[in-house]
Amino acid sequence: MAKAMTKSQIADHLANKAGVTKKTVTEILDAFAALAYKEAKNAFTVPGIGKLVLAHRKARMGRNPQTGAAIKIPAKKVLKFRVAKAAKDAILGKK
Repeated sequence: MAKAMTKSQIADHLANKAGVTKKTVTEILDAFAALAYKEAKNAFTVPGIGKLVLAHRKARMGRNPQTGAAIKIPAKKVLKFRVAKAAKDAILGKK
């Protein structure tokens, strides 16, 4: 399995594609990430890729796998990423 691209590799590829400096692309990537973190509570959409959403998980009963004892799992907020249909079709191919 191939390794995932690093931030430096992504910046280098985008800089070559757009004809700008790698430093400029790195600043754009940092600003994009900061914006996504700030706006995630309102749902942040990356066109053609997917949507970052904040979801609320209800309290529930679970089991300790070691002892089998029932435990209460408290409610919490979780971050989810919903992949866009265009990205699924491009990566997996159309059915």
